Amino acid sequence: MANDVDSKSKAAKEEGGVLETIKVVVQALLIALVIRTLLFQPFNIPSGSLIPTLLIGDYLFVSKYTYGYSKHSIPFSPPLFSGRVWAAEPKRGDIAVFKLPSDNSTDYIKRVIGLPGDRIQMIDGILHINNTPVKRERIADFVTTDNWGRSAPVIQYRETLPNGVSHQIIEREGDTGTFDNTQVFIVPPGHFFMMGDNRDNSLDSRDRSVGFVPFENFVGRAEIIFFSIDDGASAWKIWEWPSTVRWSRLFSSIK
Repeated sequence: MANDVDSKSKAAKEEGGVLETIKVVVQALLIALVIRTLLFQPFNIPSGSLIPTLLIGDYLFVSKYTYGYSKHSIPFSPPLFSGRVWAAEPKRGDIAVFKLPSDNSTDYIKRVIGLPGDRIQMIDGILHINNTPVKRERIADFVTTDNWGRSAPVIQYRETLPNGVSHQIIEREGDTGTFDNTQVFIVPPGHFFMMGDNRDNSLDSRDRSVGFVPFENFVGRAEIIFFSIDDGASAWKIWEWPSTVRWSRLFSSIK
């Protein structure tokens, strides 16, 4: 009898331990979901469209609350409601993550260039906003890699938007690239014009496959780089971190 009681007591403790573990895991997942949905979401940079500001291999946090919340703030974008709640419009110069308008599912990250009602045009590589050329000044070349993985210097400018936001851009093809001369784009109400800082290697609002981005499609604003590793390196190979992690970029703010 005593052995039966001991066995039942042991089984009850084990069951209680399993249930407690499950409870802790569920609570942790719910907390993570709340943080990801309402506060911050991690993203990594897979392409070079925002070089030199963001590099392939950068990992960053995006604030979800900055622009308010839409269905795209929630994983898988369930159609629970339309529009935004607690909305605050993006500012010119913000680097923002948004859902590609053509499929409402693919994450893109670009810089906000045009606000609703703006007239945007590229003329000989120079950005024009509302018929006024945006100030840019030549600075030291940026060293990146070409299509064969070789180091190559490219032309770099510091561009200053009308609201005073200053950032760096590069021109791989000088001022004769595909999107260095465009039509005039008039940004519709409730939409924004997005561009990459790597002006000759960015699929953005200058291309009809992206076009104007509805406010509802914004996910959040890029805030800080929390990790960065060389292009082609594997983040899980911890033993290689001393030589592959870009230590100077860790915990740097995004502008």
